[in-house]
Amino acid sequence: MSKGNAIVGQSGGPTSVINASLAGIVQGCGEMADIGRILGMRWGIEGFMGDQLVDLSAQSASTIEGLRRTPSSVLGSSRHKLQDADFPKILDQLRRHDIHTIFMIGGNDTMDTIHRVTDYAAREGYELRGIGVPKTVDNDLFATDHTPGYPSAARYTALSVQQAGRLARDMQKVDQFTIYQSIGRDSGWLTAAGALAKRSADDAPHLVYMPERAFDEERFLDDVADAYARFGYVAIVCGEGIRYADGTPVSASRTTDKFANVEFGAMGGASVGLQLHRMVSDRFGWRGEFQITESLPMCAIDRAVESDLAEAHACGREAARLAGEGATGVMVTIVRESSDPYRYSLGTAALEDVAVRAKPMPDAMINEDGNFPSEVFLEYARPLVGELPEYADLDFDRVP
Repeated sequence: MSKGNAIVGQSGGPTSVINASLAGIVQGCGEMADIGRILGMRWGIEGFMGDQLVDLSAQSASTIEGLRRTPSSVLGSSRHKLQDADFPKILDQLRRHDIHTIFMIGGNDTMDTIHRVTDYAAREGYELRGIGVPKTVDNDLFATDHTPGYPSAARYTALSVQQAGRLARDMQKVDQFTIYQSIGRDSGWLTAAGALAKRSADDAPHLVYMPERAFDEERFLDDVADAYARFGYVAIVCGEGIRYADGTPVSASRTTDKFANVEFGAMGGASVGLQLHRMVSDRFGWRGEFQITESLPMCAIDRAVESDLAEAHACGREAARLAGEGATGVMVTIVRESSDPYRYSLGTAALEDVAVRAKPMPDAMINEDGNFPSEVFLEYARPLVGELPEYADLDFDRVP
C-alpha cells in the first residue's frame, strides 16, 4: 500500500460520543509511520467532493484530546446519497490530496458509502484502505453488540422517562396520562431503554411501543384503560416509527428522505406522540402531557456514559491500528464478552455485510403483548446504561 494521507468523515445523525471516535482515529493515525497528514471532511462526503477539508494533523494535541468530551459532530455531517456521477469526483479528490486511507464514522448508510468508494477505487486501480467506525443512537447497526452513542442516548431516555414518570405520578389528579416519544425509525432499541426507569409495577413507564410490533389502536386503548385502572395514571413511551399492520406510519407521514426513509415529525405529518395523545383524549376525555425530545439524546454530553465515551475512543484507535496493518473493507465492532461484570473486546465485520442492513430488536427482547421490553432486553441494556438514581418517597400509610 502506498504511503499517503488519511481522510476521516462523520455522517448521519450525531451522538454524544462520535467526536471521541474522531479523536481516537486522529491520535491513532499519528502513531502510524505509513500515514502522513490526517485530513477531515467538512460536511461529510458531500463536503469532500467540494474540497471542504480541514488539516486535523495541524490541530493542537489538547484540541484533539478535548474532542473526547465534546458533543455532536465537530466536522459537520451530511446525509448525501452517493450517485454514480459522484465517484469520479471522489477519486479526483483522493488523488489530488494523496489520500490512501479513508475512515468514516456512521451507521448503515455510511458503511455503504465506504464500501462503494473503496470498490470503485479498486476498479480504477487506485490503492485505498477503507475502515468504518460504528455510530448511531438507534443501535440498529448489524454485526456489533451495540453502537457507540447508543448507551449514552439510552441513558438520556431512561433518565427522562424516570423523571417525567414521577411528574406524571404526582400530577395524576391534573393530567391522567403522559406520552414520551423516542427517536428510532425502524428499531425500538432506544424506545425500549425507557423501561430501565421502572423498579416497581406502578413506576413509569406502564406501556412501551416499539416499531418491531404492529400497532393496533383498539388494543392500545385497551392497554391504556387497564393501566389506568391499576395505577390511577398512565405513562406511555412510543417510538417515532411505529406502524399499523399494513405498514402505514402512525404519524400518518408519507414523506421520505434521500435514502427512502420515512420522515417523522412536523414536516412529514403529525408526530406519533401527538397522534397517541389524540387517541387517548378522544376515547377517555382525559387531559394528558407529552414529551418529544427529537435530537436531544444525540448531543447530551452531560448524560454521557463513561464506558460509552471510552468505547467510542477505543473504536477510533482500533480503526487506525487496522489501517496501519493494511486492513480494508471492514468496520470495527464491539463484542460483548460478559454482562456481569461487563466486559468487551473489539472485532471487525466486512463492510459488505454491514452496509444498508438494519438490526431490529430480536423477538425475545419484546414481551408477548408487544407493549413492553422483556427481561432479556433489560439484562442486555443495564450494563450499558449504568445505575439510575433512586429518589425518596413518602410513606403514605403513616396517617396521623
